[in-house]
Amino acid sequence: MRKLEPLPVVAIIGGGFSGAAVALHLARNLGAGGQARIVVFEPRARLGAGLAYDTAEPAHRINVPAFKMSLYPDEPESFADYIVRADTVATDPGAYTAEGIAYPRRSVFGEYVAAELAPCLAGGAIEHRRKRVLQVGRPAGQWTILAEDGEALAADIVVLAVSHPAPSLPKALRPLSSSPKLIADSTRADALDGIAPTDRVLVVGNGLTAADVVAALTQRGHRGPVISISRRGLRSRGHPAVAQDPFGDFVSEPIGRASELLRRIRRTLRIAMQQGLSWHPVIDAVRAQGQQIWQALPVIEGRRIARLARAYWDVHRFRIAPQVEDVLDQAVENGRLEILAASIASASSEGGEITVDLRQRGLDAPRRIAVDAIVVTTGPAHGEILKSQPFLGALEKEGVLSPCETGLGIACDLHARAVGADGRVEPSLFIAGPLARGTFGELMGLPQVTEHAVFVAREIEALLVRGEANRLHPAAG
Repeated sequence: MRKLEPLPVVAIIGGGFSGAAVALHLARNLGAGGQARIVVFEPRARLGAGLAYDTAEPAHRINVPAFKMSLYPDEPESFADYIVRADTVATDPGAYTAEGIAYPRRSVFGEYVAAELAPCLAGGAIEHRRKRVLQVGRPAGQWTILAEDGEALAADIVVLAVSHPAPSLPKALRPLSSSPKLIADSTRADALDGIAPTDRVLVVGNGLTAADVVAALTQRGHRGPVISISRRGLRSRGHPAVAQDPFGDFVSEPIGRASELLRRIRRTLRIAMQQGLSWHPVIDAVRAQGQQIWQALPVIEGRRIARLARAYWDVHRFRIAPQVEDVLDQAVENGRLEILAASIASASSEGGEITVDLRQRGLDAPRRIAVDAIVVTTGPAHGEILKSQPFLGALEKEGVLSPCETGLGIACDLHARAVGADGRVEPSLFIAGPLARGTFGELMGLPQVTEHAVFVAREIEALLVRGEANRLHPAAG
């Protein structure tokens, strides 16, 4: 009797949106019969929510219209249809703008992803292991995934879809690291619980997370003054009053220099203005063509863009929901929120009060302020990703992984396969999600993350269909 070969195993480490989307599309591609075991390691109770959508804060909303959020590129209104079926407006009447555009709470999108995954989990096409990964090695040809409970899984293909690393604490705030009123990671579920309604708050950062903090504090009844700082004092922008199609062509004539890219964007912005358009459709065009733009740039030019223009890109690219924008506008108007271009020179604490000296842009003398709490919202420490988890650091030490040359994530090739320190491609180790953006460019917005998940799933499927999964690894010994 012929002995049946075991199915190859695809292990996905990280079950936030990126990892869950890869698993879902791979399961769909392989069909009911399946050609592999798909195992997702994610300690959270449900797959697909991750850091972004595993939030109970009612003020946290998706920052793009619901009809642009979907697990399926060919079904862009999948999520919009879901919120109608689920009747989310019954519990969240503020989800819709006056124009009838839905910006539901972020937790609702997590529920949508969980609902789409449910049949695959129930039918066994995807296995969810609620465990943290401690080690990833290759002692005997195959990959070995060691979980925190000591259980090991042998895998033929591994996908790294890990979360962003936590923000780095600014050097000037390190003397306060033990203070309960220094909130180093505002994404924690209980992060804002210690802030009293009348506390004076300093928010370090001015991006989407800072906007979330101000909106969440307002929702909780906070009425104390808030100062929000960033080096350039740039605040996240909102959406246009009227939808506009993307405007501009940045790929027909490839751009090889950062300066030329910026010149072309500025020129296109002027043309758009002459035609009665806002800046939004130009940035939308850059985003839509982002991967082609990025891949045409030499590495040194990509680094220059990341270093010099990223702050300006982020505040225009990552827009806030109208409901959140209204909260910020009102807070600025009534004097409760002050936005400054500044950095922290020093900070100290005595008797429960925190004294901060600010270096304010354009001013020689420092400005001293007294606050009761500080919230750090400077964003993920992308350059520290390989130090964020022990197994990633071990893989870097072994030369299997290396940081992306742009400083934006983990090095990989145009097939999303990891590239080691010696430039060698790991054919069975994939990087999924925003940590691959150093190679692929625009990979932070959900539509692009979804497309990348589909791409990675197809790359894995191609290996499985060709029957190469069990020949990917060098022989042990």
